[in-house]
Amino acid sequence: MQQWLFDIRSRKFIILIVFFLILTYLAYAKIIAPLDNGIENYVHSLGGNAPVDLAMQLFTETGWILYLVIFSFILLIKKNTRRLGLVLLLSIILGSMISAYMRCYVGYEAPTLKFVGAHLSITSAADIGVPCTIDGSFPAGHTVRTTIFAFVLGFALSKRFPRGCHLLWIYPALVSISRVYLLQQFPMDLVGGALLGLLVANIVSRILKLELIFVNQKPSS
Repeated sequence: MQQWLFDIRSRKFIILIVFFLILTYLAYAKIIAPLDNGIENYVHSLGGNAPVDLAMQLFTETGWILYLVIFSFILLIKKNTRRLGLVLLLSIILGSMISAYMRCYVGYEAPTLKFVGAHLSITSAADIGVPCTIDGSFPAGHTVRTTIFAFVLGFALSKRFPRGCHLLWIYPALVSISRVYLLQQFPMDLVGGALLGLLVANIVSRILKLELIFVNQKPSS
């Protein structure tokens, strides 16, 4: 079993907290905004390849909170995955709420350029909203949720699939890339979202003792 969980008082946890606070300050002070604007202009020129455009929109759509909440509820109602579903559900809701409020109060505005590539016929659903007049982007909510998903599910599968469980990290990577490609987030938003997702998932997993899901499992051969 992979040692994914780390103690809240550990050096790893403190480093993640410090790194996240530094990024939050950089976003609040808009220190690297010129760099992000340059990236925005470059990414804006990439649209126009219809298959890629549509694939990126599909990746982004899978990061919507409702899909992940439904998946969590399915795990929650099954007796043998109830603890896993509870940890995943609470982590996703808590992470989404924290990121929503931070996007409002940090005030790092989202990209202003509009995506000009091919569009799906469906309209992207709204994320968790809070009373706010700023269209903030830090940290990225989609990255927070998909990172939580990969962390919690990866831990759950780490005993049976000690190597294959790492493939789950492809999911948040693809969703995060799609957010930049579609001019919804800046790269710094993604890093902040990944860090916040790791912190929230680890804290909730520790509090609710996610490791107990292995108690009644038979050792893999």
